[in-house]
Amino acid sequence: MTNALYLSTTEPFSGKSIIAIGLMNLLAGKTEKIAYFKPVICSPPGERDNHLETMIRHFGLTTPYEDMYAFTREEVEKLRNSGGEALMIDKIIEKFKKLQEINDFVIVEGADFLGSSTNLEFDDNLNIAKNLGIPVMLVVKGEGKTDQEIVTSTVSTFKLFQEEGVQILTVIANKVLEQIAFSVSVNIRQSLPKDVIVTVIPENKDLGNPTLKEICESVNGKPLFGEHLFTNQVDHSIVGAMQLHNCLSRLKKNTLIVTPGDRGDILIGVLQANISKNYPKVAGMILTGGLSPEPSILKLIEGLDTVLPIIAVETGTFETVTKVASTQSRISYYNKEKIALAISTFDRYIDIQALGEKINTFQSRNITPRMFQYQIVKRAKSNKKHIVLPEGGDDRILIAADQLVKQDIVKITILGIKENIFAAAKRLNLNMDFDKIQIIDPGSSDKYDAYVDALVELRKAKNLQKEMARDLMLDVSYFGTMMVYKGDADGMVSGAVHTTQHTIRPALQFVKTKPGVKTVSSVFFMCLPNRVSVFGDCAVNPNPTSEQLAEIAISSAETSIMFGIEPKIAMLSYSSGTSGEGEDVDKVRRATEIVREKRPDLKVEGPIQYDAAVDPSVGRQKLPDSQVAGQASVLIFPDLNTGNNTYKAVQRETGALAIGPMLQGLNKPVNDLSRGCTVDDIFNTVVITAIQAQ
Repeated sequence: MTNALYLSTTEPFSGKSIIAIGLMNLLAGKTEKIAYFKPVICSPPGERDNHLETMIRHFGLTTPYEDMYAFTREEVEKLRNSGGEALMIDKIIEKFKKLQEINDFVIVEGADFLGSSTNLEFDDNLNIAKNLGIPVMLVVKGEGKTDQEIVTSTVSTFKLFQEEGVQILTVIANKVLEQIAFSVSVNIRQSLPKDVIVTVIPENKDLGNPTLKEICESVNGKPLFGEHLFTNQVDHSIVGAMQLHNCLSRLKKNTLIVTPGDRGDILIGVLQANISKNYPKVAGMILTGGLSPEPSILKLIEGLDTVLPIIAVETGTFETVTKVASTQSRISYYNKEKIALAISTFDRYIDIQALGEKINTFQSRNITPRMFQYQIVKRAKSNKKHIVLPEGGDDRILIAADQLVKQDIVKITILGIKENIFAAAKRLNLNMDFDKIQIIDPGSSDKYDAYVDALVELRKAKNLQKEMARDLMLDVSYFGTMMVYKGDADGMVSGAVHTTQHTIRPALQFVKTKPGVKTVSSVFFMCLPNRVSVFGDCAVNPNPTSEQLAEIAISSAETSIMFGIEPKIAMLSYSSGTSGEGEDVDKVRRATEIVREKRPDLKVEGPIQYDAAVDPSVGRQKLPDSQVAGQASVLIFPDLNTGNNTYKAVQRETGALAIGPMLQGLNKPVNDLSRGCTVDDIFNTVVITAIQAQ
């Protein structure tokens, strides 16, 4: 199940606040710990966001205001202009996760679409929902639209979310004309999958029309009289520029009269109409042009028992009327009537039982790269491990080590000559905290002799002589691996300047494999735009047998579970199902059978082609009854040639982040880097090594 929902729309003033308030009220009756989170707020500088303030005051939320949002719109625009979108997503995920951990339920409110770049805001909305990995309640604005326009907007938006891997639990068409509400409901249901809850809420002027207070703010008005009645709702507005009798004939319930400030006749006539039983209630008046009524008229108003709300503005009548017409209503904490109406509207139209069942059964299908990176860093921090980096002479290693220590993710030991590392840090302008980083020169280490003796003992069956052991222990790969073996470090990451064979040879010689494991293999975490897949084996075994392939698949499935990815294993080949014949496909078919025999709890399919494994439509066509086809998360390649080329092709062609290779099957974690690795590659590999060590 999920304990969070994302409220999203595609345009401003869709009425999502009605849904938010109704949902908050529903949850308040079921649990005490509810949080409300708005990733991006759009309030003016120095002011608090109206919607957050409403949630805090009406529902008595105890979350500090600063924790209820991540950025202002201005901050987001600066980050976007400087290429900082990834930093934006990381911070939003971090703040959301903190709320999620300490609350029973979190409601997340998407973009308001009140800025000038609505397309960018929509992209941000979609990106945030995807990276938080929570289901969406999609609110579609029906105001001023025909039946077909509402359906088209709903279906197109649904498909955009679906293509990005974002799951929509329910679609709500709001502010729909009463006479087309039924046909809109029928047509949307026919156009969307049956498991999507569809709700249509008719237009309600009592919710959509602004209050006098909102209009006063919109026109930059100055209250003159009746400020305590500024909660009056404005349903109509007229210009009082005609003769009084014509003005009175146009009065309807909750009408706002906009008139020049020197029209004393209109002012007195409307005041009298407001207390007359023959005329409807007047919402208020706006006096334009910076003109004030005569002192005698002001004196008359001050002496009345029944006061009409009156506002003065500096702008002319036409400009003021334009601003009044464009004023949109918001539900504010002080407007108890609108809050109550929002709650009753939600309760009346939303199928609460169906929504509850959807929430209880929801499971996130995908994990995005940003989610994955956030989760692995958090997990590494939760039980800090000690990682040794043997290649202290490489600049990339030092930069990554500096970042890891500053973020307090792991303890670090760097192998190398201390003076050289100090000089390199200075040259790179790194402010490294060497009190938190251990630097060891293997040849001068006080553990050198003990490590030499240990190596001689471990390799005595191979007749290793002490002099040879002394030479080997000067090699940083042997020294670093021995640190791991002896428990002086929890894991090792190397390979930035050494070959794979040089890095892993010591581990194969004396760290050795886990009990029951014969094959050391590797995986890459392929961070694709909408998901993270596990690719194995792309770095170690050139031409594995069926038995080795099966072991690689089982190890890779266990790795995926360790990192929060549900394993659905695709045993890849050049054919799918029973369509192909030949030695290579038979090898994969036999490997699949072995996996099923050894681990019947795992979902596995093979042989299967790559497109059928990852593309839902192809998967349904080629293997319609498969639990894996079209949704594979663990992809096992038949040989190193195929695996290595495929991961590199996917990485280069899609821009995917490839984290790894991560070695599987060793008693203790030792991981290899590519000699072309980046600082980010080193950083991520250290993090996954720390998790392995846990």
